[in-house]
Amino acid sequence: MTATDHAVELVHAAARAASDKLASKILAFDVSEQLAITDAFLLASASNDRQVKAIVEEIEDKLREIGAKPDRREGERDGRWVLIDYGEIVVHVQHEEEREFYALERLWRDCPTIKLPDDVVSHER
Repeated sequence: MTATDHAVELVHAAARAASDKLASKILAFDVSEQLAITDAFLLASASNDRQVKAIVEEIEDKLREIGAKPDRREGERDGRWVLIDYGEIVVHVQHEEEREFYALERLWRDCPTIKLPDDVVSHER
């Protein structure tokens, strides 16, 4: 089983939104073989709390435009790691320090990556 076309569409839209707000280390994993609760994870990093919040707002705006609403959101108050659960995909926007410490990409490295569109630029620092 692989991520649905709709999940990949949501990942692409969220990745573009994160890129527009200068997120770094944008990666997507197809976790559908490992988890029954979602098809894909999108990871993105930011250099400060304010940028984390800006990336989250942009992702929510862009996904709302294509008819997707989050089932839940966690961590926004602190602005260090915000999780946005859309059911089919889960978006993790993390402060760079949290990203390095928790290393989600290491946890999910056995899962296939989802190729992101060419216009998604991961703004490395």
